[in-house]
Amino acid sequence: MEIVVCVKQVPDTTEVKIDPQTNTLIRQGVPSIVNPFDKNAVEAAIQLKEKHGGKVTVISMGPPQAKDALKECLAMGADEAVLVSDRAFGGADTLATSYTLAAAIRKIGNVDLIICGKQAIDGDTAQVGPEAAEHLGLPQVTCAAKIEVEAGKARVEREHEEGYEVIEAQLPLLITVVKSINEPRFPTVKGTMKANRKEIPVWTVEELTIDPAKLGLKGSPTQVRRIFTPQQRTQGEIIQADTAREAVLALMGKLADAKII
Repeated sequence: MEIVVCVKQVPDTTEVKIDPQTNTLIRQGVPSIVNPFDKNAVEAAIQLKEKHGGKVTVISMGPPQAKDALKECLAMGADEAVLVSDRAFGGADTLATSYTLAAAIRKIGNVDLIICGKQAIDGDTAQVGPEAAEHLGLPQVTCAAKIEVEAGKARVEREHEEGYEVIEAQLPLLITVVKSINEPRFPTVKGTMKANRKEIPVWTVEELTIDPAKLGLKGSPTQVRRIFTPQQRTQGEIIQADTAREAVLALMGKLADAKII
């Protein structure tokens, strides 16, 4: 079974700061990590490979340093990795990003299953996976908490607010996964050494069959105009009184003064 996992290198959100002049994320000096949901996707793919055989290829669109994220996935147990990187891809929104990733998946060819994390912690849109499925003309199941594959079909338990629903779909298929699906394994020392020796190919615009007008900022119908930190709310007032009755009367007086009641 041929499985492709889409991963993203994201800034550690505990360290994220915003430039007040440009309204963009300050990435310099901020540690980068593999998007946590994508680690769950990699683990799900490896488990399916261990059960059914086949190959797991991880793919990421990003700058050259995104190779570090791909190497971590290789150290976990993925077989191959591809970095899609070109200045023409810069500034892409979710639609342009998913279009580019779909082109790369087509280049890989003969893919049975594509697994993505539910969303990236830096954008939180949960759009790239479903949009890639649309570009590829494939069925999709989102928010998977369990995946079983047998006889060319996938049986997926889909998590939602009221419980789970079971969906069966024919392969090839794209699935996005939630954190409850598994606990990602730690890279082994042997796996890390092997990953560091592995050459990761970089695919640019020239390597892909792709429309340049649909790439990067130019191909993005949505653009971020402003990013800001919400104003911190002031803390409420604690009313001190000798009795509950006095406290209630004091509260009623303040609410009346504020014309709330």
